[in-house]
Amino acid sequence: MAIALRYAARSDLGLGPKSRNEDSGYAGPNLLVLADGMGGHAAGDVASSMIVGELAPLDEEDVTADQAIPLLEEALHSANARLTKAMRENSDLSGMGSTTIVMLRTGNKLAMAHIGDSRAFMLRGDTFSQITKDHSFVQQLVDEGRISKEDAGHHPQRSVVTRVMTGQPDDEPDTSLREAKVGDRFLLCSDGLSDFVGADVIEEILREAKTPAEAADRCIEVALKASTRDNVTVIVAEVVDADGDDLPSTVPQVVGAAGKRMRGQTRAIPTSPAEKAAALSRAATGRSEPDEDSLELAEDRSRSRRAKIILRLVAAVVIAAILGGGGYAAWAWSQKQYFVAADDGRVAIYRGVSQDLGPIHLSHVQTPSDVLVTELPSDVQGAVANTIPARDLTDAQAKVEALRAEAVRCQRLAATGIPCGGTSTPAPTGTSTDSSTESSTLPSSPVTPTTPLPSTPGAKPTTAPTPAVKITTPPPRALAPAMRGVGA
Repeated sequence: MAIALRYAARSDLGLGPKSRNEDSGYAGPNLLVLADGMGGHAAGDVASSMIVGELAPLDEEDVTADQAIPLLEEALHSANARLTKAMRENSDLSGMGSTTIVMLRTGNKLAMAHIGDSRAFMLRGDTFSQITKDHSFVQQLVDEGRISKEDAGHHPQRSVVTRVMTGQPDDEPDTSLREAKVGDRFLLCSDGLSDFVGADVIEEILREAKTPAEAADRCIEVALKASTRDNVTVIVAEVVDADGDDLPSTVPQVVGAAGKRMRGQTRAIPTSPAEKAAALSRAATGRSEPDEDSLELAEDRSRSRRAKIILRLVAAVVIAAILGGGGYAAWAWSQKQYFVAADDGRVAIYRGVSQDLGPIHLSHVQTPSDVLVTELPSDVQGAVANTIPARDLTDAQAKVEALRAEAVRCQRLAATGIPCGGTSTPAPTGTSTDSSTESSTLPSSPVTPTTPLPSTPGAKPTTAPTPAVKITTPPPRALAPAMRGVGA
């Protein structure tokens, strides 16, 4: 059975302070593209428009499934090179960037590439799922078990992206190829929707809407009711039988910065993708023709040079304030975190997070101790080496006392000629309810200690058997990726 797409694209400026739409969207018979210009950089609207313009000709390509992914990668590399060239030729564009999601239909399959924190969802029967993974600092914390998915939505650095299109050679997208079935519905959206509207609400909209156009309109409406402070752009596509009663869409649609200044509206462009790409390229690089019908960016290019200078200075101050505020919020959050680790061969309490940003250390020793790491069983030594998180300072102190008791126990066994052993003793107790870490049980043998580890300072020893306990251990210290920019 041959398939086709029925689609709708919508975009809105949102209710925030932005004066122009930095999102761009394209929906065609064989191609869907969504790009969210980086709001923390200059000319995010230019970047998203250029990317859409570079990818639009793919709508006319007739490719096989084997060719689809390489074709997408080549087109994205070409778009990235265009960004580099534009920034070299025009210093006003320096630092621009954009997220990108692109879907290309090839036969009965959909090839997809994405980079950044814009998202794609799929509804198939009873299953609703997110089919992209954010390239963001917060997503990395979730992957490492340092915070929960629930905490990620409120994290002060949730807008920091780790990978986007910025013209750099290492801006590599994730790619995938999936079979498309009649009835499937896909949603591509910028974070103006996903940051303000829950996934359950998005699923409900996709299920209940009779058409992609109705679903797209509803998504914009709900985002505005949720007081989205960002540009919000959505593309909804439904897989239909090419020979069935549900007629597929045939006219490409361009929205956002890549279209004419039409806030909250969709512009259908009855031209070929190649012609459209040329128009978008002229608009994105400021070489628009005087024809009223030619595409133009949301930004008014006719402002005077003096006005431009003033606006750049204001923008620089605003960007510095945003970055400074975000940096302080992240630093303040980190100073409420504690963990136990080794310091010069001894157990110590650290304040901060066990990560470094290049030469910048995000933690320091809060309280040293006299507990030697070498006096602990080998499995417990490994736990200390990997750092042991704590809910707060009191919890960290309790963990140190537990480790002290374990060291004393090993010393007593050694005095009687009995080795303490590396895996014969369970790790010190330190059950944590902190949702920002994942619990894992350290290796231990079935042997049960006769002296429990006190969970709080001053707990009295007892000879009652104590079952093996869990200790929360985050990943080893690692260099956090460069935070290339603040997303829209």
